[in-house]
Amino acid sequence: MIPQRYAPILFGFLLSGMMSLLVTAIATFRAIGMVPEFASLWMGSWVSAWLVAFPAVLVAAPITRRLVAAITRPPS
Repeated sequence: MIPQRYAPILFGFLLSGMMSLLVTAIATFRAIGMVPEFASLWMGSWVSAWLVAFPAVLVAAPITRRLVAAITRPPS
């Protein structure tokens, strides 16, 4: 089991993986359609996207949390 202190990193890893998987599937499909080599082209795009998305999520998540905290109020 992974220690709890790594939860934010694991969350970012999984979130960035799933989001980049979905976005690259849509972008690849729109660019080339459902061709026989779709899966291999999609996976190549996904790996490249995930390499950028994971560090981006690690940087953006704390900023986004602070923004959300600034524009919302705590429960009464």
